Amino acid sequence: MKNEIEEYFDRLWPLNRSLTGNGNRETLKILTELIDLKIEEVPSGTKCFDWKVPPEWNVTSAWVKNSKGEKVIDFARHNLHLLGYSEPYSGKLSFSKLDKHLYTLPQQPELIPYITSYYKRRWGFCLSHRDYLALDRSDEYEVLIDSTLDEQGSMTVAEAVIEGTSDREILISTYFCHPSLASNELSGVLVAAFVYRELLMRKKLRYTYRFAFQPETIGTIYYLSKRGNHLKDKLDAGFILTCIGDGGNFTYKKSRKGDSLGDRVVSIVLSQAEDVHEIIPFSPIGSDERQYCSPGFDLPVGSLMRTMYEKYSEYHTSADNKDYISFPAMESSVRRFLDIIDVLELNKKYVNQLPFGEPQLGKRGLYPSLGTQKGNQNELAAMMWLLNLSDGKNDLMDISRRSKIHLSVLSRVLNILVENNLLKPNSPEQAI
Repeated sequence: MKNEIEEYFDRLWPLNRSLTGNGNRETLKILTELIDLKIEEVPSGTKCFDWKVPPEWNVTSAWVKNSKGEKVIDFARHNLHLLGYSEPYSGKLSFSKLDKHLYTLPQQPELIPYITSYYKRRWGFCLSHRDYLALDRSDEYEVLIDSTLDEQGSMTVAEAVIEGTSDREILISTYFCHPSLASNELSGVLVAAFVYRELLMRKKLRYTYRFAFQPETIGTIYYLSKRGNHLKDKLDAGFILTCIGDGGNFTYKKSRKGDSLGDRVVSIVLSQAEDVHEIIPFSPIGSDERQYCSPGFDLPVGSLMRTMYEKYSEYHTSADNKDYISFPAMESSVRRFLDIIDVLELNKKYVNQLPFGEPQLGKRGLYPSLGTQKGNQNELAAMMWLLNLSDGKNDLMDISRRSKIHLSVLSRVLNILVENNLLKPNSPEQAI
């Protein structure tokens, strides 16, 4: 899988993504090779709650030349060089006037910063502070930004759904609005795409899985204006996938609720599968969880990451590139998220069918025939805990937490007890 992820990464990397534009369309076109996406064009100016979809932005070329005709800054070399959403401009400027339109990171002098101006018209260029210092202060510079801001354009969003046997839903949401940024942008898109592909191959799913791909913030606000009430009615758990492509340990940011099904599942899976990980509380500062968890919706949506945004020095710079991420780690992210889904699919409340005293396991061949035999003690303990706590009130995660027995052991023993008619789901819906 990791080689396939890398191949798609290489194709997606050079595209100039933003809130809108042809780079976004091309990104989704490539992803349709993996996902059966329903793509929608949302007209610029569309009102969604307190926001409006911005004009569509596209760039043909953008550069700064010195008096020798040398391109000292060139969008064609790296698409971070152009301030995001720069309006068109053409002219000659002294350095002092050009300087007002230049952006650098003096504290990281080798890196190009990622900076945007979505909702205020301006133009500018981003460059390394090293290259900035090398510019001739006495020279005159020619500037060209061949861009368009089309009020008649649109924002491109997409959704895919894998139907389960239940109408209860799990949401996987990610965004594609950054240009060439690796972990902060493409890791979430690619992990979501490969999770979709793996789920599609499964024969029977209990939950319905809804995948949302859109620009961050405005795209998600539009998505909520369209799907918000449906999600309030149907959603059991949701996850933002972002910054999940580096080799760091997993980080999970809880939903606003703090104890939602998704919060519980991720916490127990990471505690049992990862020696080092971090679970952090919700805050309204971050990625799209702040939209899903806004008070009008308060959806059970958390955020699964590796090294969190703003916690790595490469964040929002040209150093968040292919050298920073790890394709084996990205494959591991897919696998770990599928583990989370496995628990969601399995997690139910059961009822002991012989609750008065312990059932006689021996006559069913489920108890060691010698009283002092020590083999299979872990599975025997799992049977006892499952039988005792299966009162229709505790789900499998509750039993794992209280018994301190791994979910994989409990699930294996659970199947045995169900086959022997000792446990049954506590409702017909959970039997699906």
